[in-house]
Amino acid sequence: MFAGILAGVTWAVETVILGIALAMSPLCSTEQAVLLAPLAATFLHDLFSAIWACIWNGVRGKLPAVGRALKTKSGWFVALAAVIGGPIGMTGYVLTIANMGASIGAVASAIFPAIGAALAYFFLKEKMSWYRWIFLLLTIAGVYGLSYSPELNITNFWLGLLGTAMCAFGWGIEAVIIAKCVKDDAITDEIALQIRQTTSAVVYGAVILPILGRWGFGWNFIVSLFSGTGWLIPVIACAALFATVSYLFYYRAISEIGASKSMALNITYAAWAIILSVIILLVKGEDPSGLLNWITILCTVVVLVFGVLAGADYKDLFKKKSN
Repeated sequence: MFAGILAGVTWAVETVILGIALAMSPLCSTEQAVLLAPLAATFLHDLFSAIWACIWNGVRGKLPAVGRALKTKSGWFVALAAVIGGPIGMTGYVLTIANMGASIGAVASAIFPAIGAALAYFFLKEKMSWYRWIFLLLTIAGVYGLSYSPELNITNFWLGLLGTAMCAFGWGIEAVIIAKCVKDDAITDEIALQIRQTTSAVVYGAVILPILGRWGFGWNFIVSLFSGTGWLIPVIACAALFATVSYLFYYRAISEIGASKSMALNITYAAWAIILSVIILLVKGEDPSGLLNWITILCTVVVLVFGVLAGADYKDLFKKKSN
């Protein structure tokens, strides 16, 4: 559980830093850039994360084990999870925002733990008590409340619905596959992360970027970001570092307590991001009152409290104490 909570905390740091990067030129220079540039930035994000993971595994002498893992069935399934959760899930998220607005996109990103928990129940036989389902749904409601925007701009309902399904099922299925794979002795959380981020970066580079090239956000756009963009690339690399740490904690939690509990703990990042943003504003000497309205405070408390409760299994805890 502690690893799952730390996954949420470090992902909140990653979210804040990546938000800074996406607000920098040229990623926000035009309306089209606001829509499509995040996909190009995600490629850089996963690429740098793969590099950080490679450094981590290299220092610990794990790289040969990564090569051996790729020869196993579980290793290939981790790569499949990377494609489902990375390019498919993230593309669906952007597609939802583009066609149905930011608030519906928030719903798509918030409900994936419920879908993942249901899939884990059917395929991994992970049982969830009725009260933990209630806690999970309350957590999702809190995440939606933190991300809600009253601006509904539905331009293409069916395309937006497709994006919502891609996002929610993509991220939920990814966690379930990873939970199954890390039970294999050849797949540790560090190895799974290396395969996941490397595969995601390769698919983005080989498939997504050539498609985005039609709108000017392909490889030429990526290359142009490495010159004349100030701190943009270092900021993305820094966000990728925290993402790598977050994934390490997330995969460790999945391997120890299962997919459904880990996802409930992981989505507390939305609340931690609010807390972190308030701290940054206070350090900068700015007024955080814009973030500290009663809805934000209430939803932050709801997410943190019920997220932890949804990830806890009190019956198992009492059994261990009695033993």
